Amino acid sequence: MSAARQLGARVYIAVMVIAALACFIPAMVLWEPTNLAKFACYLIAALLASVLKVSLPDIEGTMSMNFLLTILCILDLGLAQTLMIGVLKTLAQFYWKPTRRLKHIQLIFNLSQVTVCCAAAYGAYKLVLNHVFHGSLPLALLAAAITHFVFNTAAMSIIIGLTEEKLIRKVWTEIYLWTFPYYMVGAAIAGFVSFIGGRIGWQAALLVLAPIYLTYRSSRLYLGKLEAEKLHAEKVSHLHLRTIEALALAIEAKDQTTGEHLQRVRVYAIELARELGLTEDESEALQAASVLHDIGKLAVPEHIIAKPGKLTPEEFEKMKIHPIVGAEILEQVDFPYPVVPIVRAHHEKWDGSGYPYGLKGEAIPIGARILSAVDCLDALASDRQYRKALPLDEAMAKVVSESGVSFDPRVVEILKLRYVELEKLAHEQPLQTPPKLSTDIKVERGLAPDAGFAETETPPAHSLELKRDSRTLIAAAQKQVEALSQFAEKLGGSLSFEDLIALLGTRMKRFIPHDSMAVYVIKEKVLIPVFVSGDNFRLFSSLKIPIGEGLSGWVAENCKAILNGNPSVEPGYLNDTTKYSTLRSSLAVPLQGKSGVIAVLALYRADQDAFASDDLSLLQVMCSGLGSAAESALRNDSYATQNVPAAAAAARAGHR
Repeated sequence: MSAARQLGARVYIAVMVIAALACFIPAMVLWEPTNLAKFACYLIAALLASVLKVSLPDIEGTMSMNFLLTILCILDLGLAQTLMIGVLKTLAQFYWKPTRRLKHIQLIFNLSQVTVCCAAAYGAYKLVLNHVFHGSLPLALLAAAITHFVFNTAAMSIIIGLTEEKLIRKVWTEIYLWTFPYYMVGAAIAGFVSFIGGRIGWQAALLVLAPIYLTYRSSRLYLGKLEAEKLHAEKVSHLHLRTIEALALAIEAKDQTTGEHLQRVRVYAIELARELGLTEDESEALQAASVLHDIGKLAVPEHIIAKPGKLTPEEFEKMKIHPIVGAEILEQVDFPYPVVPIVRAHHEKWDGSGYPYGLKGEAIPIGARILSAVDCLDALASDRQYRKALPLDEAMAKVVSESGVSFDPRVVEILKLRYVELEKLAHEQPLQTPPKLSTDIKVERGLAPDAGFAETETPPAHSLELKRDSRTLIAAAQKQVEALSQFAEKLGGSLSFEDLIALLGTRMKRFIPHDSMAVYVIKEKVLIPVFVSGDNFRLFSSLKIPIGEGLSGWVAENCKAILNGNPSVEPGYLNDTTKYSTLRSSLAVPLQGKSGVIAVLALYRADQDAFASDDLSLLQVMCSGLGSAAESALRNDSYATQNVPAAAAAARAGHR
């Protein structure tokens, strides 16, 4: 319970106690003589009725069937006797077979609110009977019943709302409003019993026990039905939760970096939803969307998701479909709250420059506005394939700089005030370990493709759309490579792999400026540097890069080039965080032989985004005819290479 609500609850209880004492003490002082037998009869009936209590749904509370006796006491007894019976029956209700262990503060509050309710109802009855509608018993009885209902249910709703952090209005409408008809019927029964008692004697008060029991039974049946419906709703909710977890596991299987990220985003998002006063349905939808917003990445090729560098325009076009696909997937789940609009819009921007539909400002669902801001903050503060994590303060500063551009200023303002607290809260949450999927097993059966599947053919070489002013340079590079290949063939087995790459390196410097060059050969699922030149020589020479990890590992696994990647993501490149990296850009291509990828050639430069697309085209041309010659040279060396399909598959199973 928050400090403000805790203080509010204490003040409210204190006010209720003072009001009760102001009613109870004067009434006891002015106690009027009464028939003790009659008082004892009403008291016994009240104590018996106090045993008949039902548990209320969704709260820690019970409701007794004493209302009929309270109205009957107001009709036939004085204020002091009515208050005394109310206090004694409340004590009996608390101490006779309690459903849970009670605190003294709870007893004090209940005694106080019962006293105030009885006094208010008694006052309303006398006011209407003697001063408003002189002698009109039915209207006075109605006034007493309504007053008791209002005071009793309002008092309980307020204390429950304060102590259990619930909306007071919602507590009243969902838990107590349905009891109003019982008050009306109870008032009618009490009036009838009082009328009979006036004819045959006060002993008729015992007749009220029968309707009290019937009311108790009907209340139990009604609340039992509500409880059954609640259990059914909880089962459905649990099913939705399991569906969410299963879908999140599907994302996890595609992209392992999302596990902790999703949990942190969920914690941040839910806390911001509370600050912004989202409804329960909006909060539930946001909680689900915070876990499922990237489900559409299932439709994006894995090599794009795991690419440790900038995406090409074509790759980004593929990535931009994931909010739409994610929304289409989740539309099939039939969530009871609006998850789909949040997932569809979580990449929209406040100024309308986002995707997929260019929504602007408050046209973006509030859940999506919250999610986009917290998702960006956590992404910046987390390690990614293409860069290292930023310090949390620096990440928050970048989010703030986008306030009013990419993000809702209101969301950013709250996030700025609470991000340190929320980060601590996120780390305190236990991370649930997902079940291990059988991605690393080997299926022995199915040695041949099923009918209808064609054998895999070697894909055609990638065609290059080159600029007119680059063709001469590329043609010259091609001649250099052909001459180098012919030279290697003439020398036969006497030319080592390092010699071949060294010859290529001396020629490559003319065409593609670079500060460092490294060639990694596949050996037992690991890329081993066999040739390194230029800056950071010792650093690159010490690397051992598992296939699928870092820049070069990604190139080897996916048989795709990478342009302007971040060299610092190579495993082991900067294990010592005190070292300063002078290299900011990488251009890496696979070297293919007849058996698949045999090595990766990477160029590095000190400037960020230093390589152009023409550099990539040149390097691909220069390396296109090098694979066979390199493979021949490697056979005579001590580097045992592996066929890339087997190596890449084994590496993928081992690290994803």
